[in-house]
Amino acid sequence: MMKRNICLVIVTLFLSLAAGAKEKDVVAMQSMVKRLIPAYAENFQFRKMKPIDGKDCFRLDASDPRKIIISGNNANSMAMGLNHYLRYYCLTTISWYADIPVEMPETLPAVEKPIQIEAKVDRRFFLNYCTYGYTMPFWQWKDWERLIDWMALNGINMPLAITGQEAVWYKVWKKIGLTDEEIRSYFTGPTYLPWHRMANIDGWNGPLPMHWLDSQVELQKKILTRERELNMKPVLPAFAGHVPGALKRIFPEANIQNLGKWAGFAEEYRCHFLNPEEALFATIQKQYIKEQTRLFGTDHIYGVDPFNEVDPPSWEPEYLSKVSADMYHTLTAADPKAEWMQMTWMFYFDRKDWTAPRVKAMLTGVPQGKMVLLDYHCENVELWKTTEHFHGQPYIWCYLGNFGGNTTLTGNVKESGARLDNTLINGESNFKGIGSTLEGLDVMQFPYEYIFEKAWTLNTDDRSWLNALADRHTGVTSEPVREAWDILFNQVYVQVPRTLAVLPNLRPVMNKPNNRTSINYPNTALLQAWQKLLQAPDCNRDALRLDIITVGRQLLGNYFLTVKDDFDRMYEAKDLPALKARAAEMREILNDLERLNAFHSRCSLDKWISDARKYGNTPELKNYYEKNARNLITTWGGRLNDYASRTWAGLIKDYYSKRWDMYLDAVVAAVENNREFDQEKLDGEFRLFEDSWVSSTRPVEVTPEGDLLIYARFLLNKYERKIN
Repeated sequence: MMKRNICLVIVTLFLSLAAGAKEKDVVAMQSMVKRLIPAYAENFQFRKMKPIDGKDCFRLDASDPRKIIISGNNANSMAMGLNHYLRYYCLTTISWYADIPVEMPETLPAVEKPIQIEAKVDRRFFLNYCTYGYTMPFWQWKDWERLIDWMALNGINMPLAITGQEAVWYKVWKKIGLTDEEIRSYFTGPTYLPWHRMANIDGWNGPLPMHWLDSQVELQKKILTRERELNMKPVLPAFAGHVPGALKRIFPEANIQNLGKWAGFAEEYRCHFLNPEEALFATIQKQYIKEQTRLFGTDHIYGVDPFNEVDPPSWEPEYLSKVSADMYHTLTAADPKAEWMQMTWMFYFDRKDWTAPRVKAMLTGVPQGKMVLLDYHCENVELWKTTEHFHGQPYIWCYLGNFGGNTTLTGNVKESGARLDNTLINGESNFKGIGSTLEGLDVMQFPYEYIFEKAWTLNTDDRSWLNALADRHTGVTSEPVREAWDILFNQVYVQVPRTLAVLPNLRPVMNKPNNRTSINYPNTALLQAWQKLLQAPDCNRDALRLDIITVGRQLLGNYFLTVKDDFDRMYEAKDLPALKARAAEMREILNDLERLNAFHSRCSLDKWISDARKYGNTPELKNYYEKNARNLITTWGGRLNDYASRTWAGLIKDYYSKRWDMYLDAVVAAVENNREFDQEKLDGEFRLFEDSWVSSTRPVEVTPEGDLLIYARFLLNKYERKIN
C-alpha cells in the first residue's frame, strides 16, 4: 500500500511539473498578447503541442469560432504562430519600436481552416555588436521589451545579449588589482562600446561613468529573463584576450601585445591582447564567466571574437591554431558545457590576410561541433562556399542588410532569398541556422521579416509574400501599393548593402564622386514606386507612413546628387546665374527633406537626443550622453566621419544644411570674386563647425507641418518632371 501511495505521489508530482512547464509557455504568451494588443487578450488561447520530428512548430486551429487558438511546442513557436495570424489574417505589422502602436482590425478574422507550419532550422540568430551602438545605447526597458517581443514573433531564439558586460569586467579588473580610473578610462563612451567589445578601440569618449555600469546590470537581468521566458538562448560574451594596457603594471612579464591600429584612430586608442597560452588568460576567463553567471546566469553559448578588423600578433597558421585551441580550453575550463560562437566578418573584411590556410588553422583548432560560426554577410559573400563549409564546424547563414544605421534604401533582398533557399538545400549537415547581423534598426524591417520567414515551411512565393506585405502596410488591398512593392523588391532593393548614403548627408566636396552615393537602379524606378505608394487611399497605417517617407527621402536624395553635379559644372563654366539657381534648388531640396522626415518620430533627430539625455540623472551626465549620441552619427572618430549618417529631420536642418550652406556660399563667392575655390580651407571650417555641433547641447526641435499624404503628393508633383 505504501509503495502504491509513493508511486501515486511521484506520478502526481511528475504530472504537475509537466503541467507547470506547459503553463509557463502559455503564461508567457498570454502576457505578450496583453502587452501588444490588450483589448484582444481574451480572444486568444494558447496550447502546448509536441515538436514534429523534433522540430519547432506551430498550428492555428479553427475548432472554436469564439477564440483564436494557437498551438506550439514552446512559447517561441507560439509567438511565431501569433505573428502569422496577425500578418496574414489581421493585416497587422508589429514594429520593433516600442513607441509605434499595434494597429488592429475592429473584428478579429476567423481561422477558417487549420494550418500547421514547421521550422526548417533549429537556430535563428539576431543582432550584431554594432546594433548596440547605432541603435540601442540609450534604450530603456520598454524599448527592449518590444524588441524581444518582435524577436519572438519572428521566431528568433538565439539573440546576442551583451548588455551590462562592462559591470562584470569592472568587478574582474578591480579584483585583479586595477584602479577605478584605469578601468573606466579603458572603456569607451556608451555609443562606442561595441567597438571596444570587439577590441577595436579603447578609451574613446571615456571614461565610462559608473552610472552607466550600474544601470546596465538591472537592464540586462530584465532582458535575459524575458528572452529565456520566450525560449531563447541568449549569447553572452566571454573573454577573447582584450585587456587594459594598465594590466602590464601588475603583470609586467605577461605576453601582452598591441593589436593593429583601427580605422584611423591614434596610437593612444589602440587595444591590447593577452596571449591565451598565458596562465593569466585562463584565470581571467574563469573569473569573468563566474561573475557573469552569478549576475546573469548562462545558456552555455558565448560570443568570442578575437582579431576583428585588427591584425593578430602573428599570421602564422600554427599560431592561429594554437590561439583558438588555447582560447577554447580556457572557455571549457570555466564552463564544461561551453560552446563558442564566432562571427566570421573578419574573414571577409580582411580577406587578403585571412588566407585559406589561416582560416582553416583558426577553425580547426577547436573540436568539431564546439565552435558555431556566423556567416556574417551572406547577401554579399557566402563564406561557407569558400571555406569547405567552414571545415565542418556548425554555421548560421546571416543576412546583414545595414551598415552604420544608414537610412539609405539598400539590400539585395530577392537575391538573398534565393541564396538562402539554395543553402537550405545544399548547405550540408553542419548548416544549423538562419540569422541577421544588421548594424542598425533605422531601416525598413521587411527584409528581416522576409529572411526569418524562410526559416519556416510557409511555402509562399515572392509575389504572394509581397502582396501580403503591401496589404498589411496599407491595412487594405491596394493594387497600386502592391505594384509599388513589386518595383521596390525587384528593381530597387537589388544592391548589396554597404555604407551607402544620400549626398545631402555627406561632407561637401567639389568635383569628387563619392562611391557611397552610387545606386544600382534608375531613380525613375524609385519615382514610379513613390507614385504608386501615393495612390494609397490614406496613410493611417504607421508602416505605410514610413514607406512614404523612406522612399521619398531616397528619391530626393538621389536627385540632389544630380543637381550638385550640375552645380559643380556651372562652377567650372563660371556661369554665375546658373550657379546661383542650382544653389537655390539644392537648398530647396534640403528644406523639403527636412519637412518630409518631420512627419515621423523615427525619422527625427530629437528622439535620438532625447533618449540620450533621459538616460542621465544629472545635468553633467545628460550632457555627456548627448555628446556621445551626437558624435556617433556625425564625426564618429578616426576616419569614419559621416559613416553613421541618417536622413533625419533636425539633423538635416541643424547639421547637413549648415555644411551645404558653407559649401554653396564659398563656391558662389569664388566665382563672384574671380578666384579659385579653396576646398582645403573649407574642410578646416567644416571640422570646426562639426566639432562645435557635437559639443552643443542646444535643444533640437522638430515639428511636423500639415498632412503627410498631402505634402508627399505636393513633392511628387514638384519633382516628378525633373526626375523623369
